[in-house]
Amino acid sequence: MTAALGLALCVPAATAAAPAEAQRTTPVQLIALNDLHGNLDPVDGAAGRVVHRGDPVQAGGMPQLATLVERARADRANSMVVAAGDMIGGSPLLSALFHDEPTVHALEQLGLTTSSVGNHEFDEGAAELERMVNGGCHPEDGCAPGDPYTGADFPYLAANVTRKGSTTPLLRPYTIKTLPGGQRIGFIGLVTKNAPEAINKAQIPDVEFHDEVPVIERYSRELRRKGVRAQVLLIHEGEEVNGVAGSADCDADGPGSALRGRIKTIAEKAPAQVDLIVSGHSHDSFECTVTDPAGLPRSVTQADSFGRSFTDLRFSLDRRGEVVRRSVSATNQVVPVTTPKQPAMTKLVETWRERSQDVANRVVGYISDDLPGRGSPLEETPLGSMLTDAQTEATTGYGADLALLNPGGMRADLVYKDGGKVTFADVYRTQPFEGPLWTMTLTGEQLLTVLREQLTGENESAPRFLQLSSALAYSVDMSRTGGDRLLADTVTVNGVPVTPDATYRVTVNDFLANGGNGFPTFTQGTDREGGDVTDLDAAVEYLQNHSSETDPFDPPAPGRITFVGR
Repeated sequence: MTAALGLALCVPAATAAAPAEAQRTTPVQLIALNDLHGNLDPVDGAAGRVVHRGDPVQAGGMPQLATLVERARADRANSMVVAAGDMIGGSPLLSALFHDEPTVHALEQLGLTTSSVGNHEFDEGAAELERMVNGGCHPEDGCAPGDPYTGADFPYLAANVTRKGSTTPLLRPYTIKTLPGGQRIGFIGLVTKNAPEAINKAQIPDVEFHDEVPVIERYSRELRRKGVRAQVLLIHEGEEVNGVAGSADCDADGPGSALRGRIKTIAEKAPAQVDLIVSGHSHDSFECTVTDPAGLPRSVTQADSFGRSFTDLRFSLDRRGEVVRRSVSATNQVVPVTTPKQPAMTKLVETWRERSQDVANRVVGYISDDLPGRGSPLEETPLGSMLTDAQTEATTGYGADLALLNPGGMRADLVYKDGGKVTFADVYRTQPFEGPLWTMTLTGEQLLTVLREQLTGENESAPRFLQLSSALAYSVDMSRTGGDRLLADTVTVNGVPVTPDATYRVTVNDFLANGGNGFPTFTQGTDREGGDVTDLDAAVEYLQNHSSETDPFDPPAPGRITFVGR
């Protein structure tokens, strides 16, 4: 995961413009963020690192980010902070305990102008997202400490999200910002149309996500009719995994040559009136150009997740209010944790920390070493193994034989610190969704199909390996293609080969149980029981039962998945 410093888009910078032209243009700056996920503090361990000039840099933290944003904006009157979604949701306890109101306040203090929604803004459903926008107390937990929550003072944009059967966007489709000199810039905000695959479907029964390009065309025309000539797209859709992420050379052989996936297609097809595209969703940084339908270069950028970097976009507007394309430059700036903290943002974060400390600081277990999860490069991670073992143990009353966990269900690592103590906040950071666990019956054939779904369909080009509990083992041969990469005759449960007609009790979280992440076979599971224990409950209880100060928990040994030919 790389955030490149000092690397500009492969188009001439504004400084190359003729002096006479410079006098007729207005400089503009956008500070772009994405995928903060409520991380007011830096993320511990590998998940909080970026690689800069070949060296890992621990990065992130809202006070540190605020300092660098303040410095970057110091000489820019026409400067705005924008975001491309997933700013809340999947958040650590510090924010999640208060339903992400602390993060909204932090973004307000940072000066956020506007943000598109991401899929995680829907983690608690459309009604809760509307509360975050409009204000009010949480319907179940009541009001958070401090002043009444009055909603976000910046507009959330959701141009391609509607209630079922409606053509009216759930939230505003765009916003127009007027600069001090009178020039106007329109921001259109969207989320990937594939958002339902990354949201627990139980939370969005009455919401639809529409194809992006026709929606962009509709609102780009509307902005043009209003005389808004400068247009920016904020879209929560990133590059394909194993694509250009982190590469500073994405235009080496031509515009966007190394950029892959749906974001490239959208960036190439969106109407030429859209001048710049700020993206999110894939959590890695890049600065690219693509060629728009008019044959002009158009920038498409993304910063790293969790506040580890931000994109500094600079361009000029001509006298008609049009973006001068050749003036566009983009630089992703890393936010090292060693950056001095901005006092005002530090005060805000510490205020919420004090309000959460009684819950957050409770010690629930001990570990002898790091348990990498989100930050691990391995398909089978130590944290994933612990979490699935915990989920199996928590659902033995429902006859669980094994458990499986989507890798996106792990949001961080468990990092050894303070003598191995693990607090409730530490565990919460790894399992912030508090997803109910369900135990279902799958036939052997269905279990094999689930394992093949890791390698086929939407997961074929970038396999999505489920974390697995100790009862399950199998081998894959990545030199093969599709589902044939699973070596079916190696799949065992408790050492016994899986047979098509046998039945197995399998525990998964609510997201997987509803077919999320391209695993529809889970929806066919029968005899479902559970829902009374969450993944967070299971992890906490497991550490309490299997660790102590004198006998800490050891990272599980690898080997549940064997890769042939490596």
